[in-house]
Amino acid sequence: MKSQTIAPKRWWYIMPIVFITYSLAYLDRANFSFASAAGINDDLGITKGMSSLLGALFFLGYFFFQIPGAVYAERRSVKKLIFWCLILWGGCASLTGIVSNIPMLAAIRFVLGVVEAAVMPAMLIYISNWFTKSERSRANTFLILGNPVTVLWMSVVSGYLINSFGWREMFIIEGFPAVIWAIAWWFLVQDKPAQAKWMSDEEKAALQAQLQKEQENIKAVRNYSEAFRNRNVIILCLQYFAWSIGVYGFVLWLPSILRNGTQMGMVEAGWLSAVPYLVATIAMIVVSWASDKTQNRKLFVWPLLLIGALAFLGSYLVGSSNFWLSYALLVIAGGAMYAPYGPFFAIIPEMLPRNVSGGAMALINSMGALGSFIGSWIVGYLNGATGSPAASYIFMGAALLASVWLTLIVKPAENKSPPFPGAKPA
Repeated sequence: MKSQTIAPKRWWYIMPIVFITYSLAYLDRANFSFASAAGINDDLGITKGMSSLLGALFFLGYFFFQIPGAVYAERRSVKKLIFWCLILWGGCASLTGIVSNIPMLAAIRFVLGVVEAAVMPAMLIYISNWFTKSERSRANTFLILGNPVTVLWMSVVSGYLINSFGWREMFIIEGFPAVIWAIAWWFLVQDKPAQAKWMSDEEKAALQAQLQKEQENIKAVRNYSEAFRNRNVIILCLQYFAWSIGVYGFVLWLPSILRNGTQMGMVEAGWLSAVPYLVATIAMIVVSWASDKTQNRKLFVWPLLLIGALAFLGSYLVGSSNFWLSYALLVIAGGAMYAPYGPFFAIIPEMLPRNVSGGAMALINSMGALGSFIGSWIVGYLNGATGSPAASYIFMGAALLASVWLTLIVKPAENKSPPFPGAKPA
């Protein structure tokens, strides 16, 4: 039985669950960008410099708790971990709507980062337990599609909620779905295929045999310490750090950049903020399919990040005098930055054995969180200090150029042969 035909129902059963879970995580971290554009700073007396720090504090909490969460998910249970994370982050998100001072907001932003820290590595581990090498880029993409698709609809919905009620009500309303979904998660999810009642014994055996066969072609790594010293892991940590500077500088401050560009209302800013994520959604699906088809991961990462970097630098050169051309370049930058996520997160499980790959992905993701913290903080600071997004365009573009170079110097995985003539490993 070919790996591509093993239990096709896995896609229909698991992917909607994965997608919804990560979508809700992303909703409750990204809606702060709309509150920033809608008056939270004036209501709480937040300065521009403090606003950028508050927006970024989420990623500081996110940074510190990636690896502990991944270790728990790898050694114990993804199901239990995500269940409690859903309840806690939904609660924190809603509590953001009742804050009355800056220290309270800072504490909630940090704690929200802590309880969401385990989500990404745990879900990547979950996917690696259920999908084979030839499927993994597409499976990862359906997970990460929760990011741009959520921002796509959240941009519109949050704009309307703020316009109709206010930023406080937006936070409170958008925190409830995660708590409700926690109940559905508990009853729908099994950690491993062997626990699934909706798969036949033959399907379980075939899937397990395929996953085990793939592990035999990967060079053994004894422990996390050895994995974390791996040259490729170190390079990918630095690469994801630089890449995330561009992504989250963009995500967290796009509504504010747009409103400052034309003094538009929140509903208009919401609609315009949604367009880059529509482009990103389409690009991610196409790129992940092509990456799985060719089994070449790097080829579908660095060229797209280069396009994103050039689009940011183009926005800087165009300047604020030509808003619509600059906006078109931002749409290209957003789509290009998101497109490579699926192939990128397929690299590590194909280079490292299962006993350490989850921890390595958590380490890489934690460095991405640190890059996100720096990107969202500095972009917010530059926008406030200069009164223009021009300097932040240069900063984000330079970070993406660094990530391009770092992707290019990642070496192919050892002890692996191409799956078919002409294909190249990552």
